[in-house]
Amino acid sequence: MKKLVLVAATAALIATAAAAQDRRPRSPSGESAAQVLGSYDVVAGNVGGQWIDIKFGRPLRRGRDLFGPADFVEMLNDGAEIWRAGANYTTRLIAEVPLRIAGVDIAPGEYSVFIELSREQWTFVLSTWPAQKVYDYENKDALFGAFYYTADRDVLRTAMDLEQLPRSFEQLSWQFVDMTPRGGRLALLWDHKLASVPFEVVGP
Repeated sequence: MKKLVLVAATAALIATAAAAQDRRPRSPSGESAAQVLGSYDVVAGNVGGQWIDIKFGRPLRRGRDLFGPADFVEMLNDGAEIWRAGANYTTRLIAEVPLRIAGVDIAPGEYSVFIELSREQWTFVLSTWPAQKVYDYENKDALFGAFYYTADRDVLRTAMDLEQLPRSFEQLSWQFVDMTPRGGRLALLWDHKLASVPFEVVGP
């Protein structure tokens, strides 16, 4: 009897673990952050700095040739007019400080991030479209991903610098690179691609 109970308990644990794996999102959420301005104190650490965050979905490559096929733009756009620059929900940039990107001053706040893809050039797009936290088909005042995106709320469109990486990134990631206290680059890394746009902090 004890043996049967042990076998049943083991089977239940295996089933629970399998169910938990099935519930794991195929594209987990991600977030990157950088702190700008302020100063560094050996006791207190960073003092007076302010934050820039980017939040995004993290799709995995899973053996796919992401940017080679002739229809790679249609594949990544997934039925939308533009790429959500991640997966699932809309990619969001949140800045506590005013930024300047490609000569355009961006006020502190929260913005949607998209990328207009083509074989020759990627275009970084910053928009005031609000984002849905949970998908609601009837809500046309906020976006889920890039579905129903329109360009009338764009505040910035600029070409990204594209680089070919020597190694492949399995999971999409947005990162802050080449940072200084007054700026740096916002970069997307996935597969063998690194696409970035420089920014600087505006003001004192």
